[in-house]
Amino acid sequence: MNRDPGTADEQLVDDFCAHLRLGRSRSEHTVRAYSREAANLLAHLREVERIPVEELDVAALRSWLAARSETGAGASTLARSAAAARTFTTWLASTGRIPHDVGGRLRAPRRGRHLPAVLSGQQAAQLLDGTPSQGPAPELDPVQRAVLLRDSAVLELLYSSGLRVSELVALDLHGIDRAQSTVRVRGKGDKERIVPVGVPALEAIERWEQEGRPVLAASGTTAAGARALFLGVRGGRLGDRAVRTLLDKHAAEAGIAKHISPHTLRHSAATHLVEGGADLRSIQDFLGHSSLATTQIYTHVSADRLRRTVDQAHPRA
Repeated sequence: MNRDPGTADEQLVDDFCAHLRLGRSRSEHTVRAYSREAANLLAHLREVERIPVEELDVAALRSWLAARSETGAGASTLARSAAAARTFTTWLASTGRIPHDVGGRLRAPRRGRHLPAVLSGQQAAQLLDGTPSQGPAPELDPVQRAVLLRDSAVLELLYSSGLRVSELVALDLHGIDRAQSTVRVRGKGDKERIVPVGVPALEAIERWEQEGRPVLAASGTTAAGARALFLGVRGGRLGDRAVRTLLDKHAAEAGIAKHISPHTLRHSAATHLVEGGADLRSIQDFLGHSSLATTQIYTHVSADRLRRTVDQAHPRA
């Protein structure tokens, strides 16, 4: 009895996901994205190329990428698709499912230089000062007050330390070192780094832990939630989607018209550091970038600052 090709593909994708989680320590966000790309590629091989995975070659990969382009995928999306496909084919070859790795020759269209959206210093202040410095009014419902204390701590920490949202929601109670004013996080590739935390963020976290967290924990904390620094209203670990939702809410209340995400706060923190004179190597460590080339996108603000300095100081400007 022949095995259903669709079922075989699903098992292949499941095995690939297990490799990404256990062998490569990739984040759940990456695992989900790469699994979608792998499933899409396998469907293309089955339905369009009509070849088994064992016959995968670079021509089939290019055909798949062209099909992705025809559906309206932009250069950035295609670049991510190509990266996922290369990781997939490397795994297929290493496990003997294809004779050799054919993904190394796959190239996606070059991405245009994209400068990240950032908040101005004034906009960042509007967002972070949305709740009073001593916390929300005590006459609020206890759960509402706890949520506002949590939201304040989340926003302050995202901006203060430039964390990725995945790093923030993974934080446990022991992750903050108040004596050293630092936070210990695990970033991409399970790499650990220690990042400074500002005084306003430390104060907001302390208020949350002392006055807000016990209220939400009383809702029925799960085993994972018992360790988590930030909790949802049902007592479990706060999720990244909830962080995006609370950011949308507070940005609207602060009168910030443009859409912002947790990554906007990360970009804003890095940009404001550059504007303040920080060097790129320090910002690379701050953000946890593996390559300085990734950090160099923030030099656009340095160029603006240099231009202003020259205009003010050079006798022939």
